[in-house]
Amino acid sequence: MTQDELKQAVDQAAVDYIKPHLEDDSIIGVGTGSTANCFIDALAEIKHTFDGAVASSDATAERLKGHGIPVYDLNEAGTLEFYIDGADETNDHLQLIKGGGAALTREKIVAACSKQFVCIADDSKWVDILGTFPLPVEVIPMARSYVAREIVALGGDPVYRQGVVTDNGNVILDVHNLKIQSATELEERLNAIVGVVTNGLFACRPADVLLMGTSEGVKTVKAS
Repeated sequence: MTQDELKQAVDQAAVDYIKPHLEDDSIIGVGTGSTANCFIDALAEIKHTFDGAVASSDATAERLKGHGIPVYDLNEAGTLEFYIDGADETNDHLQLIKGGGAALTREKIVAACSKQFVCIADDSKWVDILGTFPLPVEVIPMARSYVAREIVALGGDPVYRQGVVTDNGNVILDVHNLKIQSATELEERLNAIVGVVTNGLFACRPADVLLMGTSEGVKTVKAS
């Protein structure tokens, strides 16, 4: 199967996974990125079965609206039944690295407000140790150099993502050369640096289930 076919398979699997639990007043959280975009396209086929969605980025909101799916403010929506999003890396604990699309802060907020986080990805994202994919860190612009120095002291190699401004008006540092043995500890240490908004480790709140596309079909994985 091609990469696109794997995405389509996991996105349809995600729709099939949540559909039996949706009601007329259900509001679901939707992530950002190419896999999430494919999910939105599949979700549009069942838009009559739920009320609407909360978007993790402006781009996602526009795609949802383009399909006629109502988009709600999270403050109005409250607790969500599901959050569906992709990942840049996942391990067997379903701890993730996310943020390749620079939407990590809003993604983390929506995930925190959801009863169940369903991650959709193909098996190329499965790793034994997180960190091969550079870890995104969202930073207040005036703190960029300070935060970079603090990250170097932790053993990382931060690179400023030139020309990228998040939906929150901040910048991204991509941290290279990490082998993340304790994802929860590193997530907390990075978030404690003054000027960091958040980082792309989803370990304190990992995914609850992974729908993983493989050459043999979509596998449902629960955290080990």
